[in-house]
Amino acid sequence: MPPDTAVRDSNARHDGWRTLLRFLPYLWPRDNPALRWRIVWACVFIVLSTATQLVLPYMMKWAVDLMGTTGPKLLQLTMLMVLGYSAGRLAQTGFDNLRNIVFEKVGQDATRQLAENVFGQLHRLSLRFHLARRTGEVTKTIERGTKSIDTMLYFMLFNIAPTVLQLLVVAVIFWVNFGPGLVAATALAIAAYIWVTRVITEWRTKLREQMNRLDGQALSRAVDSLLNYETVKYFSAEKREEERYAQATRAYAVAAVKSENSLGLLNIVQGVVINLLMAGALAWTVYGWWRGNYSAGQLVFVQTYLTQLFRPLDMLGMVYRTIRQGLIDMAEMFRLLDTSVEVSDAPGAPALVIRKPSIVFDDVVFGYEPDRTILHGLSFEVPAGQAFAIVGPSGAGKSTIARLLYRFYDPLSGRILIDGQDIREVTQVSLRGAIGIVPQDSVLFNDTIGYNIGYGRDGAEVQEIETAARGAALMGLIDRLPQGFETEVGERGLKLSGGEKQRVAIARTLVKNPPILILDEATSALDSRTEQDILTTLHRVAEHRTSLSIAHRLSTIADADRILVLNEGKLAESGTHSELLRHDGLYAEMWARQAAEAEAMIEAAE
Repeated sequence: MPPDTAVRDSNARHDGWRTLLRFLPYLWPRDNPALRWRIVWACVFIVLSTATQLVLPYMMKWAVDLMGTTGPKLLQLTMLMVLGYSAGRLAQTGFDNLRNIVFEKVGQDATRQLAENVFGQLHRLSLRFHLARRTGEVTKTIERGTKSIDTMLYFMLFNIAPTVLQLLVVAVIFWVNFGPGLVAATALAIAAYIWVTRVITEWRTKLREQMNRLDGQALSRAVDSLLNYETVKYFSAEKREEERYAQATRAYAVAAVKSENSLGLLNIVQGVVINLLMAGALAWTVYGWWRGNYSAGQLVFVQTYLTQLFRPLDMLGMVYRTIRQGLIDMAEMFRLLDTSVEVSDAPGAPALVIRKPSIVFDDVVFGYEPDRTILHGLSFEVPAGQAFAIVGPSGAGKSTIARLLYRFYDPLSGRILIDGQDIREVTQVSLRGAIGIVPQDSVLFNDTIGYNIGYGRDGAEVQEIETAARGAALMGLIDRLPQGFETEVGERGLKLSGGEKQRVAIARTLVKNPPILILDEATSALDSRTEQDILTTLHRVAEHRTSLSIAHRLSTIADADRILVLNEGKLAESGTHSELLRHDGLYAEMWARQAAEAEAMIEAAE
């Protein structure tokens, strides 16, 4: 398998402020002033909500103090304070929800844009990256990253920012009303609370990272097993697969128990700090009241302010953990964005212009790994409009040629030319738009037959899809199906037979209508009768195109204009079928061996 070139430094951490700074452009888009105004209004509502919350303890204090005095307008003033307190709480609720309503579109838009960028990046990354990564883990990374963003932003903007503002104002209020002693005690308790929360949460974060890794492992094993459902059945490996999955889920369960138990420890320690401060502050206020320094209302005053402070602080552990986890999940998404694109367009690259679709390999050297070269200075030319075939033993580099033509990889040295143009100097979109392929394993989308055929070209009309299906000899099948083109093919096209999937792949290529056609062992997985039917269709499709057939069974390419025989990454022989047989070399040896195998099968059947 080709190696993964993505950077994987286990010591590198991207879940700090740098990650947050990278996300800010998504949160404050330069090209969308409407969203920026929403952020401004959300901040206004935050200030109004915080201001209202800071006034409420004063109103409760005044109401309690009034109840301890006498006067003609006592009832009216006390009622006014109580009603004002209730109205303030209602106003605070209104401001909080208006803030959420205004900001929701900002958070969702930022999340959407980042997720779209990551998805686009995944399609820009090379085949090497996707061969080395597990699909389940990649999709889980995107899922966790996008889900964490909205929650993390909510806590940072609507929990931490108002709490910091409230702490500063309450410190001033306590100083004015009770002197520096209570301010110092409150500051010390909050500092202790934050330190304890940070230390324990850092420990919990490591447990959470382990949980994420094990969760991704369990998911990837499940996805891998289900995608290979038939293989599991072939080898009666259900118990084996269940045990592999169970190992991953048991490891995840152990990590989850540790994580939840650590949360209980955090809550206990936080409770000790908070209640020590509350007990000390209330005792100090009662002592001052006994000495005649404070009124009864100031006991309620202190209790209300501390409760208001404790409510967001009580969530600090969860908030800190959520933000840290959100930064970790976002960092994983940014790692995907930062993965180097192995194959990229040259700056200002023009589109490929084809007049005569010829193919030239000029001294091409290539290997998936630096110490394992596959092609050793391969050179050949396929003239425009001709049908060439490539054959050779397994591992000779036949399928590698198709991957290089599509520029999934770039050669280590040498050039690949189409109509005289180096494919590294043109855009990949135009290059791949000029080539059609019918692969050995035609993987279809889990959608309808019509969708899979029309996938050959964006915006294909219904008539074009029908014409392509007729050209691929697929209409017989479609006419028999009750839903016709709207028939679902299942995941990877498993509801269709091998021959039917190949015909859909051929029809998809016909819709694309490329000047160059690659047939990568397109019939090797089919029975003889289906193979002949598909070959007839392929020969008709390849007319008036430049075609390159990569084949294992030599009988399928005997009528090619020229046959290229590869051996150990080099061009060993070249010629027509009859010329190569007369040459009595590697091709003749392969032909004789396959003929003998076919005769042996016939004799065994008789």
